[in-house]
This record gives sequence, structure tokens and C-alpha cells, in this order.
Amino acid sequence: WQTLVGGLLLHVSWKLGWVEINLCSRSEILSWLPASVLFVGIIYAGSRALSRLPIPVFLTVHNAAEVITCGFQKFVQKEQTSHLKVCSVLFLLVAAVCLPLCDTQFDPNGYLWALIHLICVGKSFSFGKRIWKCKCVGGANQLYYEWVIFFPCVPLSILLCPSGDLFSALDFPFLYFYRFHSSCCASGLLGFFLMLHTVKLKSSTTSGQYAAWSFLAK
Repeated sequence: WQTLVGGLLLHVSWKLGWVEINLCSRSEILSWLPASVLFVGIIYAGSRALSRLPIPVFLTVHNAAEVITCGFQKFVQKEQTSHLKVCSVLFLLVAAVCLPLCDTQFDPNGYLWALIHLICVGKSFSFGKRIWKCKCVGGANQLYYEWVIFFPCVPLSILLCPSGDLFSALDFPFLYFYRFHSSCCASGLLGFFLMLHTVKLKSSTTSGQYAAWSFLAK
């Protein structure tokens, strides 16, 4: 639901001219396919981790993906990194490392899925940076290709069938409650506006200012 709502809103916003999206050639679109697979991995591993870990614990581990992206920028792309961003990344790393040691309800399977989710998030970023020459990569363009063109429900369903999770979803107690689906739609709506605001903020501020706002948000 979240991906569907976000994809529809993004497509409508593009048609209305609210968001700028640059379409690439077919070969460039296909080169983005592995990133879509990673996006499915992010959804699936994140869902499995959330089923076993409290939300604050999961978010702490999830935010550690910034360590991977920052390391890729600094050591692979040789980009200049502000001291503020380095400090924020170190804080995130320390929090993620210390969390399992202090967790009285430690669940190894939950942390394993959270780690897979974390790797998929970081790998998705590094993969996108490797094809940065394509104008369709980054910001709203990246989300458009992940949400709309490579709609993840089909590969996600294929992934869920062997594990039995697809049929287990039918036993979800709130599956037939309208409040559950309306909450999912509201989550997609809020996620879309957050993405839109992030893209606008990143394009209208310097890298240092954006890093500061990102640090405060986390």
C-alpha cells in the first residue's frame, strides 16, 4: 500500500509539473533493475526485522546505513566530507554497535534481518552512485523507477511464495479492517511528502546545511 500510494502520487506530481523526472533510454532503465531488486530486499528484510524488533531498535540500526553511504563517498568517490557529517555518522555507528550489547530482549534473528536490510540500503546507494552518469539516478528519479517502473509487488510476491509468508499474510488479524488500510495509505502519503520535501531541501541548500538538517532529523 505504501509503495502503491507513493508511486501514484509521484506519477501524478510529475504529470502536473510539481516534480522533475528525467526518463532515460531502455538500456539505462534496465541497468537500474538490480537497484529495484535491492529495493525489494529492503522491504522484505525490513518487514521481517520489524516483526521481531521494537521500532526504536530497528530505526537505530536502519540509520546506520548512513555509515555505508558516507564511507562510499569518502573512500571510493574521494568526496570531501564535512566534519559535522562525520560526527553524525560516528554517533550513528556507535549507537548501532552498542544497541545489541545493551538489549535485554536480544533476538538474533531480528538483528540478522535488520543487518540484511542495512546492507541492502547501503548497497542500493552505492549501486546508484556507480551509474551516476545516467540522468535518471538520484532524488525523485530514483524513487520513480523503484516505485512505478519496477513496481516491487510482483518480485516481492515471488520472494514470499517459497517462504510461505505470502499465505501467512492472509491470517493477519487486521487484514480486513479499513482502519489498517487507511493507515497504510496515510503512511504512503506522509512518506511521499517527506521525500518531496527532502528533494527540495537538498536542491536548495548547500551540502553542509543539508548534512546538518539530516543529522537533526535522525
